[in-house]
Order: sequence, then C-alpha cells, then structure tokens
Amino acid sequence: MAPEALHYMELVELTRRMHAKEISPVEATRAELDRIAMLDKSLRSYALVTPEAALEQARQAEAEISRNEIKGPLHGAPIAVKDLCWTAGVATAAGMTIHRDFRPDEDATVVRKLRAAGAIILGKLQLTEGAFADHHPKIPPPVNPWNAAHWPGASSSGSGVATAAGLCYASLGSDTGGSIRFPSAANGVTGLKPTWGRVSRYGVFELAATLDHIGPMARSAADTAAMLGVIAGRDEKDPTASLEPVPDYLARIDGGIRGLRIGVDVEWNRRGTDATMVRAVNDATEIARQLGGEIREVKVPDPSAVIADWVLHCGIETAVAHEATYPARKSEYGPALAGLIDAGRAASAMDYQKILLHRHDFSGRLRALFETIDLLLIPAQAFASPTMADMATLGEDPEKLAALLRYTCPFDVSGSPTITLPCGFTPAGTPIACQFVAPHFREEILFRAGKAYQNATDWHHRHPALAEK
Repeated sequence: MAPEALHYMELVELTRRMHAKEISPVEATRAELDRIAMLDKSLRSYALVTPEAALEQARQAEAEISRNEIKGPLHGAPIAVKDLCWTAGVATAAGMTIHRDFRPDEDATVVRKLRAAGAIILGKLQLTEGAFADHHPKIPPPVNPWNAAHWPGASSSGSGVATAAGLCYASLGSDTGGSIRFPSAANGVTGLKPTWGRVSRYGVFELAATLDHIGPMARSAADTAAMLGVIAGRDEKDPTASLEPVPDYLARIDGGIRGLRIGVDVEWNRRGTDATMVRAVNDATEIARQLGGEIREVKVPDPSAVIADWVLHCGIETAVAHEATYPARKSEYGPALAGLIDAGRAASAMDYQKILLHRHDFSGRLRALFETIDLLLIPAQAFASPTMADMATLGEDPEKLAALLRYTCPFDVSGSPTITLPCGFTPAGTPIACQFVAPHFREEILFRAGKAYQNATDWHHRHPALAEK
C-alpha cells in the first residue's frame, strides 16, 4: 500500500487491518513520524512530538496484537492530543508561555483511557492561548493545509490541521464556544462535541468549567464513535463526569437515518448566513430526506441572549480558572486572553445571575424542542471558510463575532452533543461543514446520521493539496 493511501486511511479501517496483521503499528507510526518531520515545519500543528515514546507504544501494541490480545478499535492507532491534556512527564503548555515548563506527574483521564485502549500518542497539538480565541503572540499559529490564507479554526487549530493533513489518524480537541467545530469545518474533518459531562475533564486545563467539552476529531463519523467509546464514562477524579452508561457506539452506527425526525429551522439557518453555507445545508437536508429522514420544519428557541452573554459568561469562569496566575503574571498573557479575564473579573454577581437565567431558559426551551425531533440540522458557522484577514478584525465587529458563534456556542451553553460533518467546498476550494445536534446523551444518533450521510457523500474523503507540497 502506498504511503499516500496509508496516512489518509480512516482509523477504524487502519486498526481493522492491523488486527488482521496486514499493517504493522510500528510501520504506521514510523510513517506518521516521518510525515510530521517532513510537513509540520510549515503546518505547525504540533506543539511537541514524542517520537521515542510513540515508537515504544507502537512496539508494545504490535506485540500484543501478534498475541491476539486485541484491546479494541483504537489498538495500534497513532493519534495525538490537544496540548491542554496532561501527559505524565511531558510538557503541557495549553498554548501559554507561562506553562511551557509544566510537566504533570499524571495523565489526564482522557489520555489514560486512550493509552489503556492501546492508542499510540504521537505528541501534543498546538492551540490558542488557554484555549480562547487567539494564539499567544509568541507562538506561531498552525496553518490551514487547504489554503494558508484561510483560518485554521480555534482553539483546537492544531488538532484540525494535523488530522486533515494526515499527521495523525485522529485527535482530541476541546470546545467551549465552538473549538471542535470551527477547526473541523475549516480543515474538512469530522468532529464530535459530546454532551457536557459525557467525557471527564480531569487533567485538562480549564477555559470555562461549565462550558468546556472534550471530544474527538477524526476522518469519519465511525472514527469519532470509536474514540468517544473509549474516552467517555464516569471518573472518580471528576465528579461532574456523568454516571450514564456508555453504549457501544460502533455496534449501533449502521442504523441509518430512516425514520429519524430531523428538525430544520429554515429561517434561522439562512438569516445572516452566507449563500455558500446556506446551499450546502440545503443540500445536506435533501440528502437526509433521500436517506429516509423525516424532515420537519421547526423554530429553534431564540439563542440571542446566550450568544450575547457568551463572552462575559466565558470570561467570568476563565477568571476563576486563572486566579493563581492572573493578574499576578498579566504581562505574560496575550491581549485576547487578558482582555477576556479582565472582563470576567469586572463582572458583578447580578451580571452572572442574569447569564444563568438566560442559560436555563434557553436550555429548557431546547429540551422541549427535542421532545418533537431526534436531530437538528444546522450550519457549522454563518460564514464559510473565513480568511486570516477576516478573522484579524473579528474582535472589532460585535455583529460578526455573534454571527460566528450563532451555531456553536448555544450548544455549549445547553451542553447538547453535536457532530460536525464536511458538506462541501467554497469557490476558493476550502471545506465547509454542517452540524447535527441531538438531545443529551444521544450521541449514538449523531453517529448513525453521520455515517449514513458519509456513506452517501465523499466530502470527508477529500484531502488538502497543500499537505502534499
């Protein structure tokens, strides 16, 4: 098999062949490390690569597989994790210069679970400072492999770039206002933001504790299902991790869309949304209809209050997360994260109570909507594939910021699970995406819908030419 085919193979197919002893975990890991060495100087997706540790893990996986001691669908797969997840003895900087020398003495729960499942961790992926909006001024941002002039997404930018460019088979990202979905859309990969509490946050740097979600980014719905099946579940170290049982997502993934009630709010999906994005979502709706989905016109509860609240909501919680280092080390922070924390520290208790009331109101109305539908189909963002120049002025335009957050942050506020799926390309040849949203803990429906959609389309099989230069 040619290396070009190998590095873009879906994770579940890779490990199926590994477990059949057709592909060697050591050879696949070496190939990924070689590819990182060749391409990542220009793409900058990794904050840190750990080649010796990865090869040792690969040799162990190969020995176990040779004895038919198969641990599951991740066994032998070379993956990478966002650099806000603790890794024992390995630097975990969270995109911040003040943490560049921090070496935790234990793994984050998600990392521990990935290791236990036999996944091979290639290294740590770059992110925006503290997982907020912008990269630290002293840290060069990752480069979108489809077009260097276009935004790679935030804050899981390194995760999106590395997964799209074939520098890992899947990755972990985090999402507080859209940070799994933005880079998944920007880089043409599949991203899963789980229900809040579905995945433990222990050992993961906080941005905003009640908004933060940890989830997988990969090449397909099946790959994200395999990843979530490993990292989800209770955790004695995180009392906010749900006690809900974790289904076998892969066993249920071929159920299809037929008979599912799919809600579409035509007016909300198109209001203030660019024409390219509207056409792509309309096309995805028609495909869902052809696959047997029952398309229902619905009205999404007005999210304008929670969207308007989001920056201050995030800022208040971020101020708490950074209390030990801010304002004591304010001079070492970049302007975006410092500004967020300052806003949070200046807020009053009354401000926060109003935010909470808006949150509960929207979340309750959304729960009621999901009494009538199984899924909601929406854009991933209002404007398809913005350029770096577009995003440089985002903070100066409150309406544009609200438009960016329109289809993402409301579902962080509600804690609802979503899957982001590549669904087309812009005239510039850069990818765009749509989302399915589901009720709490119904990720298996998202995987079913995602798999059915991807069986009927080939957007997720297309790869960036820049990554081959």
